[in-house]
Amino acid sequence: MAKKRPVSNLLALAVLSYLTREPMHPYALSRALRDNDDARSIKFNQGSLYMVVQQLAKAGFIIERETTRDSLRPERTVYALTDAGRDEMRDWMRELVEEPQHEYGHFVAALSLIAALPPDVVVELLGRRLLRLAEQRDEIRTIMDTALGHGLHPLFLVEEDYRLALLDAEFAFVERFIDRITNPQTGWAPLWAQFHGGTATTDERQQT
Repeated sequence: MAKKRPVSNLLALAVLSYLTREPMHPYALSRALRDNDDARSIKFNQGSLYMVVQQLAKAGFIIERETTRDSLRPERTVYALTDAGRDEMRDWMRELVEEPQHEYGHFVAALSLIAALPPDVVVELLGRRLLRLAEQRDEIRTIMDTALGHGLHPLFLVEEDYRLALLDAEFAFVERFIDRITNPQTGWAPLWAQFHGGTATTDERQQT
């Protein structure tokens, strides 16, 4: 079971992780997150980053190391990781790697209510989803091939590899689902359509 943490935003975990390398100020943290494309994994903006930094400091996980200022830049406070912060980061990482978490995905929610749409409409929508999934797979493969071509070690692309595996699994699932609806011998479409008085109406088709 997931622990209740003083700062539970995953952006906080990223901050703690980056501060294991060296003390940094929030602007440098933001630049590092963007340079390493972490925005693909962790949602953040400049405002949320500063808020998380303040929360971590209040929790005692990071501490102000120094404040610098020159004529060209605003005042910047450099933060360092405390021993408590290092322990929190390691414990949090162990939990995330070891324990699967139940997540309320949008597609899962749609699947739980899928019978509300007529089967032929669902098949059409799923076909469009396959096209979008294929585009996303191609995008990730391009990202990985480009990064590897520039000499980046595959270790630092493992999250993209995971995304690709999830997309492959979802693509295969959607294909199976379409077959289970449309199969001439065992398909669910005839019985499903009866729930909607036959087949999809013209208005329903136009709404998609």
